[in-house]
Amino acid sequence: MNQEPVLVVLAAGMGSRYGGLKQIDAVGCQGEAILDFSLYDAWRAGFRTAVIIIKKAIEADFMRYVGARLEKCPLEIRYAYQELDSLVPPAFQIPPERTKPWGTTHAVLCAREQIGGAPFAVVNADDYYGQSAFEVIYRQLKRAQDGPLYDYCMVGYLLGNTVTDYGSVARGICQVDSRGYLTEVQERTRIEKYPGGIHFTEDGTHWTDVPADTTVSMNMWGFTHSFLEEAARRFPQFLLSAENPVKAEYFLPLTVETLLQEGKARVKVLRSEDRWFGVTYAEDKPQVIQALADLTDEGKYPRGLWGA
Repeated sequence: MNQEPVLVVLAAGMGSRYGGLKQIDAVGCQGEAILDFSLYDAWRAGFRTAVIIIKKAIEADFMRYVGARLEKCPLEIRYAYQELDSLVPPAFQIPPERTKPWGTTHAVLCAREQIGGAPFAVVNADDYYGQSAFEVIYRQLKRAQDGPLYDYCMVGYLLGNTVTDYGSVARGICQVDSRGYLTEVQERTRIEKYPGGIHFTEDGTHWTDVPADTTVSMNMWGFTHSFLEEAARRFPQFLLSAENPVKAEYFLPLTVETLLQEGKARVKVLRSEDRWFGVTYAEDKPQVIQALADLTDEGKYPRGLWGA
């Protein structure tokens, strides 16, 4: 029998585009962060354990503004810590110019002891995914079973619903086959809206248009324990082969793409009926506050997620 799925929340980022710690920024009517809404939706979907990944540098603020509130959350909350030197082999010399950890796959690896052998979902702390997204990924993980291929999944969103009016965003651009399985995912770190549509660039000069109905990853992935084993085995090689070790990132979409290319995994692309929204930039915050207020007024959430 499969173990109960665990929710893993990526909350260690510093919000360079946002200009602050958006993981703890209040957007709910009782001061809740987006993270609170994700945990509430995860609980309703069936999750009973959440692992929140943070950095020691933000621990005091996180515990003060979020952790104390989550003491009333019915989920079992565990914490993991992602640091620049976490899991880095002793022989590898970290460049002195490097200031941040090694990306989202590295973050998940830092939580492997707290995850244990259970299947797990990964989400960003600063993205609102909606209740149905947690429901579909929970159901998929409950029946996930590695066979000849690793049995993974992701929740896909339409690119046009995930861009902002205030600057660029990073998204995993996905190709999906007729059976609903992911065939390719490419991390694009600078996608922007413009008057004629949406486009991306890799060098800041040459731009490529992307249709608004393109499926993208919002870092809502579902994995079995095999992902942790594969990611841990590959991490030292990632460090050694990085062309620019000052800025290189061990992204989840890149790790998934590698496993797809090697024929080791299959990834079922799931769909959510809910609208995604998030706070990439400070200017996004008023829209998020209004959207969550509207959902609360509609009765989708109580006034005060963890009690008055």
